[in-house]
Amino acid sequence: MEKVKAKKHLGQHFLKDESIAKAIADTLNLEGYDDVLEIGPGMGVLTKYLLEKPITTYVIEIDTESVAYLDANYPKLKDKIISKDFLKYNINEVFDGKQFAIIGNFPYNISTQIVFRTLEYRNQIPEFSGMFQKEVAERICSKKGSKVYGILSVLAQAFYDVEYLFTVDETVFDPPPKVKSGVMRMRRKENYTLPCSEKLLFTVVKTAFQQRRKTMRNSLKSLNLSDNLREDTIFDLRPEQLSVEQFIELTQKIEANAV
Repeated sequence: MEKVKAKKHLGQHFLKDESIAKAIADTLNLEGYDDVLEIGPGMGVLTKYLLEKPITTYVIEIDTESVAYLDANYPKLKDKIISKDFLKYNINEVFDGKQFAIIGNFPYNISTQIVFRTLEYRNQIPEFSGMFQKEVAERICSKKGSKVYGILSVLAQAFYDVEYLFTVDETVFDPPPKVKSGVMRMRRKENYTLPCSEKLLFTVVKTAFQQRRKTMRNSLKSLNLSDNLREDTIFDLRPEQLSVEQFIELTQKIEANAV
């Protein structure tokens, strides 16, 4: 079967370098789950290395041409190809509450949405690994004080230990993207339940970073916090100066001081 043609509207850039594909597959530690879901497998350059591992590999692919290619070339994927949009699909139609890992060479145009979707399913996803646009991977892994530290950094790190692994050059893709790529990994924390309202934490973090140049006192004005709480010295800081733990502590304080 002829190779699949990369489609710009799907953000497809097919990885050509087998050694990098193998290196991405090897980022999984295979602990705490029996299944892995690869998002956007394309022509299966990463898939083939996953199929060698002692786990069950599923793939989810929205491109019908890629689905046909995988079906024709990877008999081990029989009944394991999900021809759906990961962002809209109820993944428990396949996994039914089971633990599973996520991996992929993610389309850049939806990569941050994939991370947010993973956070929704974090009770089932102990490990997440893959390739992003380099800046996005760096942002997810960045710490307080960094210019790129933001919403995605805090929320991912509230539940996962994150690690930037390696950089990938543009030339190993067809067609080559205009930016470098970065491979990162998230491993779920042993104690990943929050000591505060998850919904409120998300609201506090998103509201704070919408006005990241302002102090927390100004950026969180819309939350109608009590005057007493607003005197706390943490409100003198800007959002990028707060660690993940401080955001969680602040959310606890807001909960306790609800007007």
